[in-house]
Amino acid sequence: MSNIKPTTHRPSVLLADDHAGTTEQMRALLEPDFEVISVVEDGLTLVSEAARLSPGVIVTDISMPGLDGIDAAVQILRGNPDARIVFVTVHSEPLLVKRGLTAGALGYVLKDVAGDELVTAVHAALRGERYVSAAVGRINGKKDPN
Repeated sequence: MSNIKPTTHRPSVLLADDHAGTTEQMRALLEPDFEVISVVEDGLTLVSEAARLSPGVIVTDISMPGLDGIDAAVQILRGNPDARIVFVTVHSEPLLVKRGLTAGALGYVLKDVAGDELVTAVHAALRGERYVSAAVGRINGKKDPN
């Protein structure tokens, strides 16, 4: 009998938000299921880290200094069309939601429900599926935003 323990492989996540408290909360939500391989605070660094690390999923805020999350997503997807991106944001405006999803993101989660929805959204992105916070649909007058 071998003493070698089987290793478990957790999918990798690159996390981007310019508020340290928020990134720590998101890291705590994600780490039971995922390996957070890097945390960045601005869009330009997000683009370079995404290219360097090729994470399983990128979880990013929209409002960040230097380059916003949507513009960073466009650049990331231009370099790697298979990148999987989930926005986690306070912004529920319909045009911004549409802009984020049109840019190529698979997920759009509002920060006030991230505790309930972020892990589900990241799992969906890993499967190549879209996930949009139910609250976005309620805010925008739709029953099912997905």
